[in-house]
Formats: sequence, structure tokens, C-alpha cells
Amino acid sequence: MNMMRVIGTLVVILGFLSSPSQSLRFEIQSGHTRCIAEDIKSNSMTVGKYNIVNPNEGQPLPDSHKLIVRVTSSYGNSYHFGDHVDSGHFAFTAAEDGDYMTCFWAVDHNPQITLTIDFDWRTGVQAKDWSNVAKKGTVEVMEIELKRLIDTVDSIHQEMFYLRERESEMQQLNEATNSRMAWLSGLSLLICITVAGLQLWHLKTFFEKKKLI
Repeated sequence: MNMMRVIGTLVVILGFLSSPSQSLRFEIQSGHTRCIAEDIKSNSMTVGKYNIVNPNEGQPLPDSHKLIVRVTSSYGNSYHFGDHVDSGHFAFTAAEDGDYMTCFWAVDHNPQITLTIDFDWRTGVQAKDWSNVAKKGTVEVMEIELKRLIDTVDSIHQEMFYLRERESEMQQLNEATNSRMAWLSGLSLLICITVAGLQLWHLKTFFEKKKLI
């Protein structure tokens, strides 16, 4: 029983440290765009689903309530496109590191209307549907929790390597910047000394011509 509590506690703690997820509701006016970014590392799974909230519950959604949705990577690669839809979902494994952008464009309408959108975006361990895993197999709850724990630890391990790589890149960038700044400072000092020397030479020549010295 104590073992179960310990594992349960570890799962909760590591759950906070696992890959992020975004579940939100926001409004957008027709003819306008709103984009949401998520930093995803390569080989990480990500899933998302969205839908327009029906302003008149119990009635069909108005034809004016339509969206154009596109998901792209920081390199411009497209991973999902929905044209004039009121709901949809996407799932893919990231091919490269960086910010992935989900942009919602509310179809233009006159008079202008406001759409309310529910958007759920999950990456990493959070992207896996553990309830379906439990339903599909005759496994015990303990085994499911252990599998989730292993995936969470693996995700954190990958995240640590990812952060180390980013830190190394930043250090290299700082060193390159400092080197360039030192080179520019030396060049600026050399130019100032050269200009000062030319000014002194010009003044000396001028005064000699005027026979002032």
C-alpha cells in the first residue's frame, strides 16, 4: 500500500515536470487572426483539437461561424490545414525543434461577429491517451501508472538534453558576440587613433604653410 502511495506521489510530481499542454478558450472577431505558439522538440508527439462554441445551445451552429486553421513549424512546414471548418483536430510527430504555430482566422462576415473557440493542445507525455491504453488492454492500473511514469521520466531526460543543447548554443553565440565586440572595439580604437593622427598632421601642415610654426 505504501509502495502505491510512493509511486502515485512520483507520478503527480513528475506530471508537473512533464511536457506542457495548453487548454484554453478565447474569442476572435470575424476577419481577424489569432496565433498560438508552442515550443516542441523534435520527435515529440503533439495532438490538438479545436471547436467553435455554439452561441445558441441546442440549435445548429450558424453558417457564419467558420474558421481557417493552419499549423506550421518555425521552418514554415505545414502540419495541418482546415478550410472553413467549425471544428477539427491534428496529430503529428515533430520533425524539428522550435516553435510550432497554430493560427486561427475567422472567416470575414458582415456585420462583424465574435467567435468563441475551445482549443486543447498537448505535447509529449500529455499527448498520449492513457484512458484508451487502459481500455484496449487487460492491464492493471499499476502497470499503466508505471508505463506513464517511465514515459514521463524519459520525456524529462530528453528535455534535459534539449536544454543542454540550447545552453551550449547560447554559450557559443555569446562567445562569438564577445569576440566580434572585442574586434570591433579594437578596430574603432585604431580608426580613432588614425583619424587623430591625420588631424594633427593636417593642422601641422596648415600652420607650416601659414608660417605660424
